[in-house]
Amino acid sequence: MAIDKTIETKILRYYFVEKWRTGTIATQLGIHHSVVDRVLAFAGLPKIERTQRTSIIDPYLPFIVETLNEFPSLTAARLYDMVKQRGYPGRPSLFRQRISELRPRPVPEAYLRLKTLPGEQAQVDWGHFGHIEIGQAKRPLMAFVMVLSWSRKIFLQFYLNQQMENFLRGHVAAFEAWEGLPKILLYDNLKSAVLERQGQAIRYHPTLLALASHYRFNPRAAAPRRGNEKGRVERAIRYIRDSFFAGRRYASLDDLNAQANDWCQGTSADRRCPEQTDLTVREAFVQEKPRLLSLPDNPFVTDEQKVVKAQKTPYVRFDLNDYTIPHQYVQKPLTVSACLKRVRIIDGESLIAQHPRCFSKGEQIEDEQHINVLWLNKTNGKGHRSQNRLSQASSQSEAFLQQALARGHPLKSTVSRLNQLLDDYGAAELHSALEEAIKQSSAYVDAVQQILEQRREQRQQPPPVAVSVPEKVKHLAVKAARLSDYDKLGESSDD
Repeated sequence: MAIDKTIETKILRYYFVEKWRTGTIATQLGIHHSVVDRVLAFAGLPKIERTQRTSIIDPYLPFIVETLNEFPSLTAARLYDMVKQRGYPGRPSLFRQRISELRPRPVPEAYLRLKTLPGEQAQVDWGHFGHIEIGQAKRPLMAFVMVLSWSRKIFLQFYLNQQMENFLRGHVAAFEAWEGLPKILLYDNLKSAVLERQGQAIRYHPTLLALASHYRFNPRAAAPRRGNEKGRVERAIRYIRDSFFAGRRYASLDDLNAQANDWCQGTSADRRCPEQTDLTVREAFVQEKPRLLSLPDNPFVTDEQKVVKAQKTPYVRFDLNDYTIPHQYVQKPLTVSACLKRVRIIDGESLIAQHPRCFSKGEQIEDEQHINVLWLNKTNGKGHRSQNRLSQASSQSEAFLQQALARGHPLKSTVSRLNQLLDDYGAAELHSALEEAIKQSSAYVDAVQQILEQRREQRQQPPPVAVSVPEKVKHLAVKAARLSDYDKLGESSDD
């Protein structure tokens, strides 16, 4: 607790000039005598020893001190039980206060200030920056931070989790932003970096080792409880919280990352370099950049890979959302390969579906063609549906419907109007009109109707009269009878 300078001045004057005793000074100023002792101790005087009154705890002090020296972290409650078993009659409150005075204090450890050479090392860590809501999902907002130890150049990128794929993406993005990488990357004991550690024996994550092999850097884990080793990245995260993120407004994750990139190239790069105080971070990075390792010809693959399987419906579940696939791939094991922008669904080596990635929750991301083809396929298996009637009337109907779907025409209204034209003009005329429309690449119902009307006018026939046909018989296809069979009935037989 800080002491007011006025009080401190009065204590020193009363003691040295007026020759007051410490108890008198404490009484007259209305403060505790320990405050007077502390001020005088700071002034260079030894602490005044006062006679200590005997206490009921005094006979047990040797046992307490010996036990605390052997077990420094032993709780006061457990120690109180042990002393009480040995006859201590006091209450816990006084005992706890005395134990806090007797407990050995850890000796402060001094750390060397570590220095690195240009291009030698960078430090990597994650920072948690709350949550972000995307649609129906609330996802953690994690900052991937990499800082060059010599120039203090910061790379900052936000992701929606700290899983291995985003850990790899952060590395690749940092290397590409700097157009190079240092020889050593220093990590805290992250699960993405260190799987197991026993003293100096460290087992690194095999995916991290694959990344290190691709870019030819040396992964290194910081020693536990050694803040000086990874202090650069920890200070960088605190600097990001205070200088960049505090009060920041953003419309989306992409917007936040765009602002983070501008900040790294602007405000962060224009600050003074702690290693070279006569340079800015930008100027120091210019000197360090030639010392960085060059990048390989191709970047490391960071796509997420997951084996999925559609059940009865043509959807596969990936990252809390459902994506459509062609219906013939249900009940088959498939592979999802996803980046931050797109989701690709693969069967063996064949790409069967591709969708924009969604980071919401419980959404259905659909390719309309997948649904329409399934619907069309289902209707071909049911005789009471309109498509089956068209298929029986003309072999060109399925090809026409496929072209219409590709052009974005609604399937239901297209089928309904074609069935009306079938009722008005008959199967033969509709078949011929569909064939001509396909040849002209005019997969429109209006085009088919125009062809039918032009042919009717050429034949100088009146417009067809609309006839209401019951739905229950609409699917029936009535074959035209051959009149030659009737002619045979009137022929006389030659015996």
